[in-house]
Amino acid sequence: MQVVVVGAGVVGLASAWYLAQKGLQVTLVDRHAEVAQETSFANGGQLSYSYVAPLAEPGVIGKLPQWLLGADSPLRFRPRLDPAQWRWCLAFLRACTQAQVRRTIGEMLSLSYLSRDALDELLAAHPLDFDLTRTGKLVVYRDSAALAAATPMVDWQRSLGADQRLLDGPGCVALEPTLAAIGSQLAGGIHTPGEATGDCLRFCQGLQSLLAQRPDVRLALGVEVQGLVREGPRVVAVRTAEGDIAADAVVVAAGMFSVPLLKPLGLSLPLYGLRGYSLSVPLDSSLRAPRLSVTDAARKVVYAPLGRRLRIAAMVDMGVSGADVDPARITLLKQQVAETFPQLDLEHAQAWAGLRPSTAHSKPIIGRAEGFDNLWLNVGQGALGFTLALGSAKLLAAQMSGDALPIDAAPFQLR
Repeated sequence: MQVVVVGAGVVGLASAWYLAQKGLQVTLVDRHAEVAQETSFANGGQLSYSYVAPLAEPGVIGKLPQWLLGADSPLRFRPRLDPAQWRWCLAFLRACTQAQVRRTIGEMLSLSYLSRDALDELLAAHPLDFDLTRTGKLVVYRDSAALAAATPMVDWQRSLGADQRLLDGPGCVALEPTLAAIGSQLAGGIHTPGEATGDCLRFCQGLQSLLAQRPDVRLALGVEVQGLVREGPRVVAVRTAEGDIAADAVVVAAGMFSVPLLKPLGLSLPLYGLRGYSLSVPLDSSLRAPRLSVTDAARKVVYAPLGRRLRIAAMVDMGVSGADVDPARITLLKQQVAETFPQLDLEHAQAWAGLRPSTAHSKPIIGRAEGFDNLWLNVGQGALGFTLALGSAKLLAAQMSGDALPIDAAPFQLR
């Protein structure tokens, strides 16, 4: 069986790996000559297996006026005459209920735990080097009301197997001493000891190396995909600038490019590109950088140690086109970082921006496309692409091969 996977980010690479493990012949195609050149290139670097709360939650609605109107808002919204934007926004608001959030967290935890176990299995067989650090994650709150609002969800996630612990302000500083500069501002935090950080780009390069060693995998990188060739309920080929690639099955795992790729087939994916930013800060032995993965809940800024670098990711811009770096947003981010960790030298920080392909309820879409016999989707992981990639790919591969499913696939179907 010949399978063509479109997209060589972390989700596409993982999909190709697990499909090849099932004994299928796989061609991985991407317009870039190197893997992980878009959303996977310089993302937040957090592997947040126990912290999968969706962006849509009840507390968001009260914050929206401040976020949407404030110049220093972590979320910036630019309304456009775009029906897809408004459909996504309405679906987002419908998802901001306590019942929906609890249901989503339970479903997402099943997928994230599958990913966590898959990473352990992969590394046991193939010890890839991607600056993996398992030191845990600390989410800090500057406001006692915000911390109190988060506490019931901590209890809920504990009941589902997540190891999360509440700390007061001094407890946060004791755990992560580099927070001392803002210690007096901290109401407390949530510590998740089992979380990790890693360099997604290097992980993707490691997967590429593993795939390149397999005779049943072909890497068609630097090949532009122009469309999908349909015959009735089947996609028989992937059309590229270098000719058609025949396929018995096609997997679309191409991030936001998946939307225009599938539109001519009558498929409307409920994805919207949320632009996020990151800084990669080089470290030397004289700098005291965070040892843990740290998230500033109020400012929506994450800090992830990656070897001799610190990855800092933040912000959501909605209603923008492309992944261009907005200098004003980077200036604001650097100001916020300097206030939190004044010891960091940001002079040589590398700025980056990328589009997170997100569904309104934050759950990815994994499974066969309705109306097709052999077209499969693995998209919409949003800000959790690195975290969910291996689990998403294992679930997809099980569906495509007809094997027993590792988890319930129903929550991740396109409806």
